[in-house]
Amino acid sequence: MEHLLNSRAKSIQISGIRKFFNEVAQYPDAISLTLGQPDFPTPLHVKEAAIDAIHNDQTVYSHNAGYEELRKAAASFLYEKYNLQYDPLSEVIITTGASEAIDISLRSILSEGDEVLLPVPVYPGYEPVITLCGAKAIYIDTTASGFKVTADLVKEVITEKTKAIILPYPSNPTGVVLEDEELEELAAYLSTQDIFVISDEIYSELRYNGKHKSIASFNGMRQKTFVINGLSKSHSMTGWRIGLLFAPREIIQHVLKIHQYNVTCASTISQAAAIEALTNGKDDASVMRTEYKKRLDYCSTRLQQMGISFEQPNGAFYLFIPVKRFGLSSYDFALKLLQNEQIAVVPGDAFSPLGEGYIRISYAASLDQLKKGMDGIEKFIKTIS
Repeated sequence: MEHLLNSRAKSIQISGIRKFFNEVAQYPDAISLTLGQPDFPTPLHVKEAAIDAIHNDQTVYSHNAGYEELRKAAASFLYEKYNLQYDPLSEVIITTGASEAIDISLRSILSEGDEVLLPVPVYPGYEPVITLCGAKAIYIDTTASGFKVTADLVKEVITEKTKAIILPYPSNPTGVVLEDEELEELAAYLSTQDIFVISDEIYSELRYNGKHKSIASFNGMRQKTFVINGLSKSHSMTGWRIGLLFAPREIIQHVLKIHQYNVTCASTISQAAAIEALTNGKDDASVMRTEYKKRLDYCSTRLQQMGISFEQPNGAFYLFIPVKRFGLSSYDFALKLLQNEQIAVVPGDAFSPLGEGYIRISYAASLDQLKKGMDGIEKFIKTIS
């Protein structure tokens, strides 16, 4: 019966990150620097709020868009942190993770034959959704611009078929951010174009120098931008599956219909935890951010001592390291590193073909693990240089 399946579903592939993760599973004692999730526990007060919700039988459906109290907390959080103002009753949806927010945003705007501009290398979760919508991802090559999309790069690829651009900053896999002046220049151009912006800001609370700013805050951008955030990275709540979607009411009323038929509502137990996270725990990310910065500084110093130059990240918890000069493909480099030194990283081609020649290192790991990881990488590159 496989021949009767949707051809688009058959055409998309399992994430390259997951493919390599399956290789890593064969080495149970390996130091894994692969995972894109915090290595901190969910804050205790957040877990206790969920336990209370269970005991209080808070286990039935909420409003499709989420509890009103949570939408108010989310809107307040966004305003306090990033000076973005959204009506909690008509411009906020609580989603099942940021992944669902991406999915329903794209499904609400894409039609057959549309094009979506995608700055690459990039997180592999966008392109399959675009494909399933019958649209096409158009790559913007950022490898020569410090992994940052610019107005000039957009001008090179935008066409009459362009329906949207995805802006994933701070970036997975590179950790780079768009500074205020870079955002301003990009916004000045995009505000003149009749396209949507999907701004994935899931790592917004993990910026190290300066303060996160959303492109939606610039003139002419709010009315065309979907702002996507969530609690997975800021509050170490990946498994709780709480995403936050903000958009103008005339747009989000249609997105809500897709969300309703897709999942009905986000888990109400997780929503109860999210209320606590966004009110009494609104600054929970600060402790993690401080620790990540220490780890980033350590890994950066070690890699520089190895003679490896790379684009310095300013957010998230990743380093995207060029390895082309060692004469191995990204996959072979990562596989041999795993086999020889029991150190696991992600091959760069998992983040589009333009990620070939790089590896991604996650420093969401203890300093002890990172030391072992850097020692193993240093030993490995000496053997192949």
